[in-house]
Amino acid sequence: MLEIGLTGSIGSGKSTVAALLVERGAVLLDADAIVREIQEPGTPVFAAMVERWGDGIVADDGTLDRQAVADRAFGNVDELAALNAIVHPAVADEMTRRREALAGTDATVILDIPLLVESGHEGLAGIIVVDVDPELAVERLIKYRGFAETDARGRIARQASRTDRLARADVVVDNSGSLEDLIAQVDNVQAWLDGLDRPPLDQPVNRIGSSSESH
Repeated sequence: MLEIGLTGSIGSGKSTVAALLVERGAVLLDADAIVREIQEPGTPVFAAMVERWGDGIVADDGTLDRQAVADRAFGNVDELAALNAIVHPAVADEMTRRREALAGTDATVILDIPLLVESGHEGLAGIIVVDVDPELAVERLIKYRGFAETDARGRIARQASRTDRLARADVVVDNSGSLEDLIAQVDNVQAWLDGLDRPPLDQPVNRIGSSSESH
């Protein structure tokens, strides 16, 4: 299995790039999607979060009220640390389990991990960074995802800097233009992937960081 990290700031358009790579045959492991799964009602993570912050983080339909969690955790160092201690190990365990299920195959596995630079990336064959100007990311978060401006800026500020991400990139995808421009760049990424040496089928799966921004 060939493992490639995919990262970028919130609002950069990573999900679109990931979907385009899946269309070209890749297998996607999405840390944010895993977070949502492990936070469903009835899971140990959901129970631990409710124990920590009470029923105020539970929506009327019984699911997790993510905005209520964000209101409690983001901007408070101690509460954010508590949230990370509950969520991140469970995400890493599930990510490892899914990677182990793909071990021994010839799959190209895209690990979509928002905080990849912050949490570590040893053992990956390469890193793709989806890059966009932070101001454009803020604009997109407000327009398309309903973020308040202060929340959008705060979340971007808590992530690795644009400079740090670009310094770790093997390939940079500039998502500041049109969808057509993006598709052309993803075609180039696919050509790069096709040219990489594939690891032995019996290469062991190592645990890697899998932090997510979607708590």
